[in-house]
Amino acid sequence: MGWDILDRMERAVLKVRERLLRSTAALNQLGVPYAVVGGNAVASWVATVDDGAVRNTRDVDLLVRREDLPAITAALEQVGFVRDEVLGVVMFRDGPNGKPSEAIHLLFAGERLRPEHLLPCPEIETVIDRENCQVLNLESLLTMKLTSNRRKDQVHVEDLINVRLLDATWLSKLHPELSARLQLILDTPEG
Repeated sequence: MGWDILDRMERAVLKVRERLLRSTAALNQLGVPYAVVGGNAVASWVATVDDGAVRNTRDVDLLVRREDLPAITAALEQVGFVRDEVLGVVMFRDGPNGKPSEAIHLLFAGERLRPEHLLPCPEIETVIDRENCQVLNLESLLTMKLTSNRRKDQVHVEDLINVRLLDATWLSKLHPELSARLQLILDTPEG
C-alpha cells in the first residue's frame, strides 16, 4: 500500500470529522437542539473506552425536531451544505457536487424511520455534550440501533459490547422485542 492510499484514507476520515464539526457548530450557534446519532455516535461512545476500537463512517446522522427544519436548513446552507431529499431522507450534501452517501442525514425525533419499525426515533432529551457536540445518550442510541436492526446496526452494537459499554444487564431496560435482538447479538458475538 502506497503513501497515496494512506493519505486518501486519512483524508476520508478528516472530511467526515470536518462535516460533523461544521454542521454541529452551525446548529450550536443558532441554539437548535440536535443529537449526533448513527456511526459517529457509536464511535464517540467507543472512544470513551478504546480509541483503537473506533470504526469509521462516511456520513453524519443528526437527530432533530421536524419543526426546526427551516432553521436547520438556513444554518446548514449558510456553511456550505445543499439541501436534498433522496428516497424520503432529508439530507444536506457538502456543496452542489457532494455525494448523498457522505451527506448530513436528518432523522426526526418522535418519528419512525420506516413504517415497519417497532419504535419511533427518541426525543431529543438526554444528550451528552462532547466539546460542544451533542451526542445521544447510550440507552437511546442502543434503542435506535436495535430498532433499525440492519447488519450495520448489529455491528455497531457489537462494537459497544466489545468495549464493555453494553452487556446482559441492559436487557431489562429494553422493549421485549429489542431485548431479544440484543440477546441474540450477545449470544452470537461473531455474527
